[in-house]
Amino acid sequence: MAKSSEKYELMYIINPNLSEDETAVVVDKFKTLIEQNGTIDEMEEMGKRKLAYEINYLTEGYYVLVKFTSSPDLPAELDRVLGITDSVIRSLITLRAE
Repeated sequence: MAKSSEKYELMYIINPNLSEDETAVVVDKFKTLIEQNGTIDEMEEMGKRKLAYEINYLTEGYYVLVKFTSSPDLPAELDRVLGITDSVIRSLITLRAE
């Protein structure tokens, strides 16, 4: 990587009504996208949890936390793809303070 790398944290919530296989496909999609453009430092599938507030009539979601290192242009692309993925109900990418 020619550009400098930054450390990021991605938290996203998947629709809890998907089957285990469908959920695995979504998780794998983003894992692959990050690995193609950076390095995953830590990944935790936190599973189904109650949402703080209802989103699109859903009261729970499947939480996934990914800590990764990449060039500064990956988060924007990741955010774009998360935004157009119907099964993702919320996502947040933040810069990790190390």
